[in-house]
Amino acid sequence: MKKPKSDYAIQTVTNALRVLGAFRDDDEIGVAELSRRLGLHKNNVFRLLATLEGQGYIEQSASTERYRLGIRSLELGHSFARSRSLLARARPVLEELVAGTQESAHLAMLDGFEVVHVLGVAPERLVVAGLRIGRRLPVHCTALGKVLLGCSPESEWQAFDREVVADARLPARTERTIVDPDKFFEHIRAVAAHGFALDVEECEEGLCCAAAPVHDSAGKVVAALSISAPGFRAGEETLIRELCPAVTEAAERLSQ
Repeated sequence: MKKPKSDYAIQTVTNALRVLGAFRDDDEIGVAELSRRLGLHKNNVFRLLATLEGQGYIEQSASTERYRLGIRSLELGHSFARSRSLLARARPVLEELVAGTQESAHLAMLDGFEVVHVLGVAPERLVVAGLRIGRRLPVHCTALGKVLLGCSPESEWQAFDREVVADARLPARTERTIVDPDKFFEHIRAVAAHGFALDVEECEEGLCCAAAPVHDSAGKVVAALSISAPGFRAGEETLIRELCPAVTEAAERLSQ
């Protein structure tokens, strides 16, 4: 019987990658904070940082003495983008979508049951929804997450119910977040029927989004496009009337 790949994992390498992963949402982090977050001794963290620094993946700020990602991490990110034809094809579609709506647009994928923003374009206006490239957000309160889950096979819904919901209320990000599992799955069925999803200040106060799925040649959902706008400029009515048609058309074009 073939061993699972996890049996071959090297703990030191795993911890080094956990260190890199800790910088997803923070520009700079100190040794003590990394030790607390990762549950590792400070000496271990320092040695991991020294190793990564020696290879150029981490660097230490001379002014704060805290650590941040190095230039080699940027090179890896660019390599990832070059290796994914979807990203290359999505950029002009996103740029056209932004030009037509004058709002921020993202391409995102699922990693487990988190939404990962892999590409984004923002318009040149003073008040816009910020870009979230590289950010991870929950499935249940984002338009991208709801459309990626809702337009996937029901086996994915069942896995989400089993692995994330687990008979508990979903975590609230704002007062509008759907926290009741039954209401959430009812909402997901509507998303599947309509082919798009909305987030009306469910993930962040003052932020509204519309999203539509991107399919591959076999009809499988592989990504999603979204339009994000400040709530004062794009409430639910504007999302449905103006932004949903635009993002749906863009997603269909990218799918083709």
